[in-house]
Amino acid sequence: MQRKFLTNLTLLLFLNLLVKPFWIFGIDRTVQNLVGSGEYGWYSSLLNFTFLFNILLDFGITNFNNKNIAQNNHLLNKHFSGIVIFKFLLALLYIIVTMSVGFIWGYDSRQMFFLLILGFNQILISLILYLRSNISGLLHFKTDSLISVLDRLLMILICSVLLWGGMSGKTFRIEWFVYAQTAAYVITALIAMIIVMKKAAFRRLQWNMAFFALIIKQSYPFAVLVLLMTFYNRIDSVMLERILPDAEGDLQAGIYASAYRLLDAINMIAYLFSVILLPMFAKLIKDKLPLEGLVKLAFTMIFAFAITVSVALCFFTTEFMELLYVKHIADSAAVFRFLILGFIPIATTYIFGTLLTANGNLKWLNIIAFSGMVLNISLNYFLIPTYMAVGSAYASLITQFFTAILQFVMVQRIFRFKPELSYLFSLLAFVCFVILLNWFMKGVDLDWKVSFIISLLAALVASIALRLINFRSMLALLRNN
Repeated sequence: MQRKFLTNLTLLLFLNLLVKPFWIFGIDRTVQNLVGSGEYGWYSSLLNFTFLFNILLDFGITNFNNKNIAQNNHLLNKHFSGIVIFKFLLALLYIIVTMSVGFIWGYDSRQMFFLLILGFNQILISLILYLRSNISGLLHFKTDSLISVLDRLLMILICSVLLWGGMSGKTFRIEWFVYAQTAAYVITALIAMIIVMKKAAFRRLQWNMAFFALIIKQSYPFAVLVLLMTFYNRIDSVMLERILPDAEGDLQAGIYASAYRLLDAINMIAYLFSVILLPMFAKLIKDKLPLEGLVKLAFTMIFAFAITVSVALCFFTTEFMELLYVKHIADSAAVFRFLILGFIPIATTYIFGTLLTANGNLKWLNIIAFSGMVLNISLNYFLIPTYMAVGSAYASLITQFFTAILQFVMVQRIFRFKPELSYLFSLLAFVCFVILLNWFMKGVDLDWKVSFIISLLAALVASIALRLINFRSMLALLRNN
């Protein structure tokens, strides 16, 4: 299973690193620079608002289905026919609730129109994720890897024509950015649907109320978890836009989005671990096979990566903001300095949270996520009026460490892993070395890009010297020796 994990992770990382960084830094960043932080913050706040009710779109079905199909491949045909109808009913409920709350919230006519389009995009994203959960549940990771980048690849093509094609002769507008995403999601959803219908030997849709009730009963713990995690991950910019005065709220939300973009890009890499690990953990647990080897391999890889990247970026925040943006550099750097350190706990939750999900410990995960949501909203409420976007970054960092530590404690309590003392010492030594290394390189009289690259390479060498990363063992696994 460790060989399967490494093989498919390599492909997934290669494809995503090929496409998604250009989307984030080539397209998304360019759009913000062209339309301005105020206009982009306005869009970002609405986008995050549509995330808040995603629970109604999915109701935990994707995670439940991924785990269920991985353990029971033969149920794909039966469940797919019923779940597709159920997803359409949930989509209708989602759009009604989102538009109603937006109206009560006080959005104007332009905001309501965009809320409708962005809500439709969320419906398409949810459908794509559900379809992918079937593909990865069958352990067809190569097909899933290609689908995972298809929407972004299409968006890059469409937006490139709009940004640099010179076809319209007009200044780029945020509306075009949203419409381009809609077109890409529609095409990707259609292709993914055809693939799953073929694998499921699909013939006709089935209206079955008893089946809908069964799915709700089995997936609602996953639904509650998604809802709680969405709130403490996405509420920041919405609270910034709502708590602060109109123009200041849009601007601070835009500054927060500027800093969050880089975290979002790196987070995509960590997320890929969970995509592959959830069905693998579920399969190992069902077959009662040892887990510790795969958990240790995945955790060590993601922890070394998170420490290396987060600490290096924390020391070079201003330089990166100057490289990416043309305005509000100092403000964005101040926010990013705290946001990026939050990647360390976020990365670990993709291992421990995924393991608890595969093992069915949803009750404890929901308690942890609820605690995180209450903590995050409370911190934002008290910090935003004084510290604005930086206050939201404080809230995010504290919340992410809080939930990650609780998940780690639960994993140890349930699985009782016994890490060797020498392994723990190596992790601690690696963290100390990376911090000292970046502090030293920051003070060296070199171009900052050279210093940054040296820091990354030296951290990689240190991880090998401390035997956290063992390329020889990884290559042996890939070759199946």
